[in-house]
Amino acid sequence: MSTPCCVSQLACCCGTAACSCCCNCCPKIKQSTGTRCMYALYFLLVTVICGIMMSPTVEQAMKDNIPFYSELCEKVNAGENCKTLVGYSAVYKMCFGMACFFFFFCILTLRIKNSIGCRAAIHNGFWLLKFIVLAGCCTGAFFIPQEETFLEVWRYIGAAGGFFFQLIQLMLLVQFAHRWNTNWSITPGTSGVKYNRMWYAALALVTLILFSIAVGAVIFMGVYYTHPEACLLNKIFLGINGGLCLIISMLAISPCIQKLQPKSGLLQPGVISVYVMYLTFSAFSSKPKEMIEIDGQNKTVCVFPFNSGSESDKKIVTSLGAVILLACILYSCLTSTSKRSSAALRVYRTSEPETERARCCFCFGDDTDDYEEDNTTSGQSVVYDEEDGTIYGYSFFHFVFFLGSLYVMMTVTNWFHYDNHRIEQLLEGSWSVFWVKMVSCWVCLFLYMMTLVAPLMCPQRFEA
Repeated sequence: MSTPCCVSQLACCCGTAACSCCCNCCPKIKQSTGTRCMYALYFLLVTVICGIMMSPTVEQAMKDNIPFYSELCEKVNAGENCKTLVGYSAVYKMCFGMACFFFFFCILTLRIKNSIGCRAAIHNGFWLLKFIVLAGCCTGAFFIPQEETFLEVWRYIGAAGGFFFQLIQLMLLVQFAHRWNTNWSITPGTSGVKYNRMWYAALALVTLILFSIAVGAVIFMGVYYTHPEACLLNKIFLGINGGLCLIISMLAISPCIQKLQPKSGLLQPGVISVYVMYLTFSAFSSKPKEMIEIDGQNKTVCVFPFNSGSESDKKIVTSLGAVILLACILYSCLTSTSKRSSAALRVYRTSEPETERARCCFCFGDDTDDYEEDNTTSGQSVVYDEEDGTIYGYSFFHFVFFLGSLYVMMTVTNWFHYDNHRIEQLLEGSWSVFWVKMVSCWVCLFLYMMTLVAPLMCPQRFEA
């Protein structure tokens, strides 16, 4: 590693300079993208630690591999065999520290218009100091008094924050689907079908795959999560959610919608339908088990068909939730909240021509703008793209990660209830969690439906 690169990394960690790789063969990176990736890296680091804390083998591995384990736990006041450093309470405390970190920066970065200024410099630099602050917040959470009261109150706050983050996930999915459809479909200029007819085939194939997954999920849940003599709610809600997905799909390609939104297609409802089916499966898996008498024996019905349904469906729900969460974080870092993408999310029709090229990695965006570029170091070039104005809302960015911290806490612990502090309660169903996830389905469908019918109700507002 060369001396200039070491100096630049030191300036990044302890100063206001933007972070970049030391390898000069790496493509140039925008300051706005690098900053968001660094915060996402912090977020993912704490998420991985929370996942490790939830692993049932961690405590045993520490006992086997750490010398004088019991004595060390007593010296650091971590309880017998470091019980406070593993399990659900540890995850709650870690996520509390991370949530406090992002909430602080949400307040600090209010009303920042460009990257010039003290608060913007703190947001875009001083990464080592911010890492120390994050570590301090997470560590300090383990010394909160009245643990039982804290865990109970924080659980309800986490449930509310996780619900709102699910709505933000939908907004990101809608924006992602719109950009995807716009980039690959017929658009003016050189994008999509007019550039290469193969993009139309790719768009049709992906849409077919998405609807195949959604229909397959409906069939799977209809076969294994319903029963002729039980599970009435499963039958009703599966029919309602499947019917609503069909309605939004037909509405998206209806002539009245196509007249005001010619770029509306089946890709967007396909993405929404798959997400709604995941939420439905998650709700069914979170519902208390039902038992009926069959041939003189009590049997559990409407559960995951493999591995006796004991915990397989819970693991699938938790894994899918983590994948969706990480995908939304990655997308929020790669894409920029520009006027064009905001207009897409609000279904505004803009008069700006679409000049974006059709490509697989459309999230990165075209580098068509000229910005000041830092070539003073021997490493990766940094483009300072926010001196005239911010590319994204700093405060809202941190607020989303604040809600994401709460969602991680609830997802990793599978929306765990601290009833009598029994770990066995994790695999038992909860009606409150069932209704939260089911209502999330309906709110998601309602919000997407509103993006379709809003131009019909207020046509003047959406005119170009």
